[in-house]
Amino acid sequence: MLKHPDVDLDAVFAALSHPTRRSIIEQLAEGEQSVSELAEPHDVSLSAISQHLRVLEDAGLLRQTHEGRVRRCALQGKPLSEAFSWIVQYRIFWEDTLEAIAQQVERDDQS
Repeated sequence: MLKHPDVDLDAVFAALSHPTRRSIIEQLAEGEQSVSELAEPHDVSLSAISQHLRVLEDAGLLRQTHEGRVRRCALQGKPLSEAFSWIVQYRIFWEDTLEAIAQQVERDDQS
């Protein structure tokens, strides 16, 4: 089993569970953006965007920096990588399990 000592996978998956936060992650994948740039495509208040950013930051998915009065956000890749690794581990398990079942069915059909 994979270990993730530096990443709280529960927080990462919880953060990714909201469509607005997933959209923000997609925006940040294109590069660093200001809070107002992140808020622009969403039909929510700046306060709501700030709350979403806090959840993403608490999960380690983004880093905020201040440039004067402007807050800039950048994507942090490690938590996403760790979540992906966890998912892949179980994808392999299920692929192997389903392959074993298919082979058993084929053997039963040939008997």
